[in-house]
Amino acid sequence: MTTKVLLIDDEELFREDLAGLLRLRGMECRTAPSGELGLAILEEWDPDIVLCDIMMPGMSGIDALDSMMRLRPELRVIMLTAHADLDTAITAFRKGACDYVMKPIVFEDVIGKVRRLAELKELTREVQVLRRQVSRSTESLPIVGQSESMKATMRHIGEVAATRSTVLITGESGTGKELAARAVHGLGGTKDKPFVAINCAGIPEALLESELFGHVRGAFTGAVGDRSGFFELAGDGTILLDEIGEMPLMLQAKLLRVLEQKEFMPVGGSKLKSLGARIIAATNKDLRKLAETGHFRTDLYFRIAVFEIPIPPLRERRSDIPALVEHLVQKLNGELKRQCLGLTQDAMRCLLAYAWPGNVRELRNVIERAMILSRGGYITPAELPENMSGGLDAVHTSAPDDLRSAVRFFELDFLSRVIAECGGNKEEAARRMNINPSTLYRKLADLGVNARDPERSAS
Repeated sequence: MTTKVLLIDDEELFREDLAGLLRLRGMECRTAPSGELGLAILEEWDPDIVLCDIMMPGMSGIDALDSMMRLRPELRVIMLTAHADLDTAITAFRKGACDYVMKPIVFEDVIGKVRRLAELKELTREVQVLRRQVSRSTESLPIVGQSESMKATMRHIGEVAATRSTVLITGESGTGKELAARAVHGLGGTKDKPFVAINCAGIPEALLESELFGHVRGAFTGAVGDRSGFFELAGDGTILLDEIGEMPLMLQAKLLRVLEQKEFMPVGGSKLKSLGARIIAATNKDLRKLAETGHFRTDLYFRIAVFEIPIPPLRERRSDIPALVEHLVQKLNGELKRQCLGLTQDAMRCLLAYAWPGNVRELRNVIERAMILSRGGYITPAELPENMSGGLDAVHTSAPDDLRSAVRFFELDFLSRVIAECGGNKEEAARRMNINPSTLYRKLADLGVNARDPERSAS
């Protein structure tokens, strides 16, 4: 595929010389003497890469860059200038520029930069295609995340899935405990068997025993016939007892007997029934502390906590947010009949800066709302809740005034953004920035950043 380059510069001789060299290297190149004309060509032609001068009559290069990134957030832009100005460079990078080149330029260096950006864009296209193919082939495994904590969670799921041991899944509300339970069920050879999820907090105490164990005719007022409970309906599949910390103490004693004897008695019945299903419990509470205060049976706690799988909160695995967003956008495009392409860099930075008290469930709601509000191809900060988009102004206005601190601030901001966009993969981030991984790790160390967890950086 031929690389399309748009060159915007008011110096005619320079413009034509560079355009001629780009064409000799097999690239398609169009030129514009002003930002206004450049934007008109951009909308009509859709180039892959833009080279844009900063100092021009009329619209400045920075203003043109701002408009270009709103029109094409995925665009690769190299800024050109004859005036060294740190503040301008920082502004250009914040607005989405990929590189910043001083005049007089070395033509071959600029052409090399253009080629590398073209190669990166083509690789990005290939990765997106592969990700879509992988996503379609793994729809049955909806857990998304490549952070170390989620890799550990997936290892735990894989280790226990092949057994029939009782599993306790812990984590805050909205972290995806039911998804983890379904993954254990699916990977354990029982994918074709029933999966029954029971919210112990959502069923009145008087009805919960009957819902679990079933009842016989005449067991209580309104029991006009025999009825099978969830334990029987699950057969040889899996039962998820969600929010088990809310289960009444009396029923906890009966559940303990079921787990130990592998049999249960319907309410009002006289004949035991065998339990064939695997039990998985989930909770957002600290059951050990509840047991210490007498609000949860200690013996039941140790019986269900044979193998515990903790699900980390989203704020502790922020590097997973880009992959989660991509997964959600693809899923919601189908549900909402939209064609959203993703998020702008500023919108993604807002999500990465947010604390996510509602975890992945809150993230899904935010993305769905933004896709409903969005009228363009990409979600911008304008479509995000105010408590998220407001954080962007703080990021943009918090740069220090002295030169050394400003340089450090820019480097840390730039590296953090690229690493986040690469899903926390520092090797990929190093390739994107055209540096060795060792150089990136050394730079992070110089900036006081923990190389294993860039989110917990020193100020």
